[in-house]
Amino acid sequence: MEDNLAVRATALTKAYGRHAVLAGVDIAVPAGSIFALLGPNGAGKTTTVRILATLLRPDSGQVRVAGFDAVRQRRQVRRAISLTGQHTAIDILQTGRENLRMLGRLAGLSRTDAHRRATELLHRFDLVDAGRRRVGTYSGGMRRRLDLAAGLVGAPSVLFLDEPTTGLDPRSRQDLWQVIAELAAGGATVLLTTQYLEEADQLADRIAVLDGGQVVAEGTPDELKHRVAGQRLDLTATDRTAFSQLVARAGGRAGPVAPDRLLVSMPTDGSAGHVRALLDDIDPGRDTVARFTVHAASLDDVFLALTGRATSQESEPTHV
Repeated sequence: MEDNLAVRATALTKAYGRHAVLAGVDIAVPAGSIFALLGPNGAGKTTTVRILATLLRPDSGQVRVAGFDAVRQRRQVRRAISLTGQHTAIDILQTGRENLRMLGRLAGLSRTDAHRRATELLHRFDLVDAGRRRVGTYSGGMRRRLDLAAGLVGAPSVLFLDEPTTGLDPRSRQDLWQVIAELAAGGATVLLTTQYLEEADQLADRIAVLDGGQVVAEGTPDELKHRVAGQRLDLTATDRTAFSQLVARAGGRAGPVAPDRLLVSMPTDGSAGHVRALLDDIDPGRDTVARFTVHAASLDDVFLALTGRATSQESEPTHV
């Protein structure tokens, strides 16, 4: 693969009428890594994945996946990838084993090889006992694991996971995180989209933040955090009047604010001298700050600083 990249997208654009969904997206994903696309609803995450997985054609730009051109060599790309969407795509009337064997046969495996592959995947995803039951009896977490197993029947080298843990409880989400990490450790390349900041922080080697159809920042989780601030100073005001004064004095330096908690955040390098200087500047009379704490910057800070919001009310078009 070119420069050891499993996925390379250059200057991708996609529009529906006058609505531009992607406006020049560049992505480079090293083989064997986990890459996260992070962004609010409507940012272009799902559209990007659909183009990379050959389900959509870009209006312009170049895409190479697993060494193949995703527009001119769609068949070769599809043989090398797996796509798991936001909703499970398995037959709830069949057992888990029947689902995997059926997909193995559709992938061209012999009956014996399909049976063997199903057994391997049931063991790998801790579904051996459940494999004899109809999928309609599975919990949400079990269905997501089976869905991911189904995507691995053909042993793909690149996996696209579009918000794979949406709707899962915290325990099931962490279980799936472990599975995804193990897949990458085994040599697979994983590109996932997510709105869960903790998910991107826990899993991704690199993160691209999408907003308004463009990549507004890219780097490792730590690089993105340091880009916004190495650490942050959280100030709790004594009352609402004091809160308004703190916000006004912070001005453009203010990070996330939480009026319901009378909380104002500001970037800091974490040193005692800088914290003292900030406190003297923002609370010269020493009567508006009730208490303060110093925290390491989080992806929440990055996300809010780069996009100015947590979510967007506008969803992406669902044309395919």
